[in-house]
Amino acid sequence: MLLAIDLAFIIEKLVLIVIVVMASLVIAMYATYGERKIAAILQDRRGPNRAGPFGILQPVADGLKLFFKEEIIPDFSSKFLFILGPSMAMLTAIMAGAVVPWGNQIHFFNRDISLQIADVNVGILFVFAVVSMGVYGIMIGSWASNNKYSLMGGLRAASQIISYELAMGISLIALLMVTGTLSLKEMVVQQQTGYWNIFYQPLGFLIFLICAFAECNRTPFDLAEAENELIGGYHTEYSSMKLGFYLFAEYINMFVSSVIMATLFFGGYDIPFLNEANYDQNWMALFGLMALMTKVVCFIFLFMWVRWTIPRFRYDQLMNLGWRVLIPLALFNMLLTGALILFKQNNWHF
Repeated sequence: MLLAIDLAFIIEKLVLIVIVVMASLVIAMYATYGERKIAAILQDRRGPNRAGPFGILQPVADGLKLFFKEEIIPDFSSKFLFILGPSMAMLTAIMAGAVVPWGNQIHFFNRDISLQIADVNVGILFVFAVVSMGVYGIMIGSWASNNKYSLMGGLRAASQIISYELAMGISLIALLMVTGTLSLKEMVVQQQTGYWNIFYQPLGFLIFLICAFAECNRTPFDLAEAENELIGGYHTEYSSMKLGFYLFAEYINMFVSSVIMATLFFGGYDIPFLNEANYDQNWMALFGLMALMTKVVCFIFLFMWVRWTIPRFRYDQLMNLGWRVLIPLALFNMLLTGALILFKQNNWHF
């Protein structure tokens, strides 16, 4: 048969998809709890401590509250687009995890099972394409609300995300010049056998990190939902689980951005100073996943720490930073990286 169907392969990929989606939702849910606890520590208060021991059931209580709230669709809104907006934001947030290598292969039932849903050779381009679609969810929802504050928040979000994606993309070009591949799996393998990319591209990482804050609409780049100016921004008219989808999408985006940064610049599931060939394959895959999650938790903590430490920019400051600082810096980093690669190929002779 030319098109032989491997049923076991389909089943293992479906199981992996379910695990990744459910894990993303649970991590996003408890990221809200973590954020409130970190905010409490930084502001010298207790934080959530009523629902369950140490307040660990607070995310469940919040989820139930959103689920049982009244669904309100404004009379003068575009109802189909009003529902499509948050659905699209949630879908694009989850899809980016499809090309992330969560760990090395495991061996079960006489099969080597990859802990990556799809190892496509243009993995980082897929991530950019999916993340770029997220702005449509915000724009559609804000426009369909038929509310001036919502529309203003959507316009702010769209211009901000498009502006900072330029700098992010250019900073990534320099990294791709160093690695020579678009595959996230191949990037991790290269970092396992050499040095992490943070040592080759420190400026590129800094630009990517700042742009990730803007892409996720996190403070100090949360102008799209500035409460003192826009009531609630693009989700002003939303309630119940449609509002929950927008809020969840922000935290899933934060989680996925942390995973992407850990994979691109910090070796992904690589465990530093450890030769994995000397140990059991399955245990190393598990420890690799734990190493990746440790790096992700550090990034998520950084996102939260910055939110409760730095005030938000004015909108003109935000656009100036993107167009007049980050894009020129990213272009300089790309040209410098290209020059160094050429000099190295020429044995450091001019």
